[in-house]
Amino acid sequence: MQRTSIPRLIALALVGAVVSWLGQMALAAGGSPTLVAPVTLSVVLFGIAALLIGLGWPIRQMMHGKRTRRIDPFVAMRVVVFSKASSLTGALLTGAAAGFVLYALTRAAVPAGLWPDVLALVAAFVLAVAGLLVEGWCRIPPEDHEAAPDQVMERR
Repeated sequence: MQRTSIPRLIALALVGAVVSWLGQMALAAGGSPTLVAPVTLSVVLFGIAALLIGLGWPIRQMMHGKRTRRIDPFVAMRVVVFSKASSLTGALLTGAAAGFVLYALTRAAVPAGLWPDVLALVAAFVLAVAGLLVEGWCRIPPEDHEAAPDQVMERR
């Protein structure tokens, strides 16, 4: 599995921002109320980020030799997949929340729903960063493929 690339995360954030901006514009043009991120979204995103860091910390400790008890490789694999999914989701939600915030800031009167949107923006960004961080913790160091001189066998 390849590491999550920063350009891919930026592209997802831009897609999220454009879609949410256009969605807010369409709602306002149709006379409907615009969307506001609920505060519970921020609480859940912060909770997922904390859970992810809690799951990744023992793997980091083992990789640095500070933990003697081995971790099941399948558990580590699930944590890596969870961290990758969290970074991608966090990037998309960061863009969506940024679109909400930008839409709110371009209005003549700043709506009351600005602060929940800002909180959602921060929470989504924290989730994306936590995903990248834990993904890095779970990375296996490269193996040394060069054989030692005493291990080299001559071929005839």
